[in-house]
Amino acid sequence: MAYFHTYYRNVSLIPVNKSGFLIFYINFAAEIKSDMSMQINCPSVLLIYTGGTIGMIENPETGALENFNFDHLLKHVPELKRFNYHISSYQFNPPIDSSDMEPAFWAKIVKIISYNYDYFDGFVILHGTDTMAYTASALSFMLENLSKPVILTGSQLPIGTLRTDGKENLITAIEIAAAKHPDGTPVVPEVCIFFENELMRGNRTTKINAENFNAFRSFNYPSLAKVGIHIRYNEHLIRRPDPTRPLKPHYLFDTNVVVLTLFPGIQEKIIHSVLHVPGLKAVVLKTFGSGNAPQKDWLINLLKDATERGIIIVNITQCQSGAVEMERYETGLQLLQAGVISGYDSTPECAVTKLMFLLGHGLSQSEIRYRMNSCLAGEITKE
Repeated sequence: MAYFHTYYRNVSLIPVNKSGFLIFYINFAAEIKSDMSMQINCPSVLLIYTGGTIGMIENPETGALENFNFDHLLKHVPELKRFNYHISSYQFNPPIDSSDMEPAFWAKIVKIISYNYDYFDGFVILHGTDTMAYTASALSFMLENLSKPVILTGSQLPIGTLRTDGKENLITAIEIAAAKHPDGTPVVPEVCIFFENELMRGNRTTKINAENFNAFRSFNYPSLAKVGIHIRYNEHLIRRPDPTRPLKPHYLFDTNVVVLTLFPGIQEKIIHSVLHVPGLKAVVLKTFGSGNAPQKDWLINLLKDATERGIIIVNITQCQSGAVEMERYETGLQLLQAGVISGYDSTPECAVTKLMFLLGHGLSQSEIRYRMNSCLAGEITKE
């Protein structure tokens, strides 16, 4: 069972049903709205804690790391009291290890945001770092017409440890989620990851380090903001939605997708087996350099056979930075002729979630191919 709780007020915890959605939400939402009407100039932020390192404290008796109850968040992060914000929280119970994150949990997050969309100025999602970039990418497609900040953050050290990076990440993420222009519009109305002084577009971000605090990087798109003494936003890089268009949440995914990484010496029988997995609908093909593959007849024939059977194959580079240009070399042109489509400068996390998202909506093969070559949420650069 999970709970929805509001800080700064004496509010009872409200249970949710087995699917994880608020069953008494409408009445509670009215209560929140009424309370906020008395704080009309007070920004409101909803914290959604899914799990991860940030939400752990050390048991003083055993020394083991344990998930702490977000009812006691102010005890562990007293700095939040200095914000003139209305901060509420929703806690997954039990918390999810990010290695166990999957589309069903993405749908739950979207449902929470959708149900609470009119009552908060921004949303902060606390998430484990291992799959944070996948979740951020998925949410960028699921939250169509998003016009409010959705900021994912976490930490490399638990929030209950002395040198934790969690406090600064959490506090700054909340400040960014609540930030508005003088006209009242949000400064960053898109899905982002904030980590170690960098605000990055969510579907452009990948995890690069398992140990250091600078765990994430956006190689193919500049940071939306850099944080030091001041938060300096790169306004010209931030997406500007049409505020007149209502949020359109999506929930459907088809996970019949595989990531296939090429390497010198890869065997024909391996690729044959992968491309003939029952039910397979799409492949993210990680190639060399600017989108190149070995000039093997059997490889091109297998890829061509797969595309002719309706399997969508998207070519992305194994390099951390740069884009696929299949017309550049003969080795890439052969892939194009076999029916493989370009993933441009997409991250692996983005390519996978975008394919699953489009497949889940029952689109035709030609429509999916077209949309994979289109920029839906700022995820690729097309020159």
